[in-house]
Amino acid sequence: MEPEPLIRTFLQRWLATSLGVFVAAFLVRGIAYDSLAGLLMASLLLGILNAFLRPVLILLSLPLLLFSLGFFLLIINALLLYWVGWLITSFHVASFWAAFWGGLIISIVSWLVNRLFKPAALTKPIPPPNPPPPSGSGPIIDV
Repeated sequence: MEPEPLIRTFLQRWLATSLGVFVAAFLVRGIAYDSLAGLLMASLLLGILNAFLRPVLILLSLPLLLFSLGFFLLIINALLLYWVGWLITSFHVASFWAAFWGGLIISIVSWLVNRLFKPAALTKPIPPPNPPPPSGSGPIIDV
């Protein structure tokens, strides 16, 4: 993939996550930010944790995920959001339950925004397969 679509895709996803964090901070009592920079840093860190740490946590908790029919993903999202609130001083998550509901809201908003504004790199049509060679020009296998 070319660098420009990668950067555009990254920025679109980061803005979708930032919008999700903003909506969660607006709706959930217990999630707050001191400044716009704190909100953007929190969404960036959340995106990094989702990209690198979340797959490891999913793999380690696979039996719980299967047993709970995927519900444990909400717990993983809440833990990641709670850790972001602990790491970023200008972003605050008061409790696990605030992180739980905030993670749910962030997931829904991010999914909706990413669905509405699909990155161009992900919407390219798949090229058709090469046509078969004309008959009679290939090897003959006689059984």
